[in-house]
Amino acid sequence: MTATMADINNGYEQKFQANGHHKEIDLINRDPKQVNEDVVKVDFEDVIAEPDGTHSLDGVWKASYTTFTVSKYWCYRILSAILGIPVALLWGFLFACLSFCHIWAVVPCIKSCLIESQCLSRIYSLAIHTFCDPMFEALGKIFSSVRVVLRKEV
Repeated sequence: MTATMADINNGYEQKFQANGHHKEIDLINRDPKQVNEDVVKVDFEDVIAEPDGTHSLDGVWKASYTTFTVSKYWCYRILSAILGIPVALLWGFLFACLSFCHIWAVVPCIKSCLIESQCLSRIYSLAIHTFCDPMFEALGKIFSSVRVVLRKEV
């Protein structure tokens, strides 16, 4: 029995979706959340421009455009081929460390501070109601008989 390409791909997709640690990568749209939409999207026209009245030869302009575009393309590809995996490993390690610290240190510390501050808040509230409320109530009774009269003398 011969398996068609669709059957093989369907089996691969089922295995791929069964493992929860991997997700499918879109090889067409590599910036789906548009992280680098305005940051590193640099074309020839964004860098080199000749104003009216100052133009180089047409052949020089075309060769400059081609040189810029091709050198940027291949330089990026070579750098990403050489350094892409090591840098991805470093970033993965850094974000794993940040996640670990956040999960195991920062959040428990914040929760602990919130619990302690609630306890201190109750003690502070009790102290205010015990000592300050009677004092201000007494001051209110003392000054309640004071009458202020304003007279305008001419």
